[in-house]
Amino acid sequence: MERAVDLQAEIWRGACYSAQRRTRTTWFVTLVLVGACLSALLATWLPLRFSIVTVFLFAGPHNWFELRYFLMRLPARFGRSRSFFLLAFAGIGALTLAYASLPLLYYVNVWSGANWPMAIAIWNSLLLLWIAALVWMRGRQRRARDWFWAFPVAFALSSLNWWAPELFSLAIVYLHPLVALWFLDRHLSRNRREWLRPYRRCLCLLPFLLVLIAWQSGRMAPLVNDNGLAWRVTQHAGAELLPNISSQVLVSLHVFLEMLHYGVWLIALPLIAPLDKSRGKIWDLKTIPVARHRRGFPRLMAALLIVGLFVVAVLWLGFSTNYALTRDIYFTVAIAHVLAEAPFLLRMI
Repeated sequence: MERAVDLQAEIWRGACYSAQRRTRTTWFVTLVLVGACLSALLATWLPLRFSIVTVFLFAGPHNWFELRYFLMRLPARFGRSRSFFLLAFAGIGALTLAYASLPLLYYVNVWSGANWPMAIAIWNSLLLLWIAALVWMRGRQRRARDWFWAFPVAFALSSLNWWAPELFSLAIVYLHPLVALWFLDRHLSRNRREWLRPYRRCLCLLPFLLVLIAWQSGRMAPLVNDNGLAWRVTQHAGAELLPNISSQVLVSLHVFLEMLHYGVWLIALPLIAPLDKSRGKIWDLKTIPVARHRRGFPRLMAALLIVGLFVVAVLWLGFSTNYALTRDIYFTVAIAHVLAEAPFLLRMI
């Protein structure tokens, strides 16, 4: 009799757990669809204002959440991955420094504007070779994997880069926000497998939203660059490089993709991935292996996160006092977090 009662209770708990999982999956899918559709609506309706507001509110915080996530993914001891991480960190530092130096060298008349495309092409080529080397090294860490194909692909892309370096850089600007969707996919495959298939089905909606945004924005008048801020937003979206495409379309598409990027780092990952073992307590340093290890660096990790919060506050202050200048500085220095995504994404493949 007791065994029958225990069996019935176990079946009941299993049914409740299954129902709870289905409910959570439904809420997750609803959040993804509503967020994507709402972002598309605002990007089409108020592209310029939406771009200004989203960068002001989310640029700094999303970098802090990325830093927190990357620290959590950093192993306590590199071991056989030492060479991979040394190359990753060296590339992030060198490429970031070179990227930030390009406009400074231009303003101090080290080279003329005619040499700007060549400088961009060289930087893009170094970026491609760095990523190819990381892919190859990551393949060597996996059994029965030979990823030497990354170098021919990098050389092929580099040839396209030299053909039109500024357009190649603009393509990176538009493709970068999609990397966040890949991070979310990889995280779901490890921690929320029951959400992976519904999530991938939601991604099928993305091309239709992009076409709808482009079609609706194309019917509207181009944006008026009546001030320096509007000019900066349109130029960052590629209005000067693509004069045959309406600036309304370009800004709308760009801010929509950026909002998806911010949504993944600020909403999706913190909610669904309770930072693995901390159950959502993002301030808990015990979830960072380097801080938790007996020979780790808890004070250094805490200092990095505190400095990150300080930088977020400085960005908000800068946006409040001189939005245009702060936006220029941010999109120059923020290349560091773009580069950092490459090695950590490869570690999840």
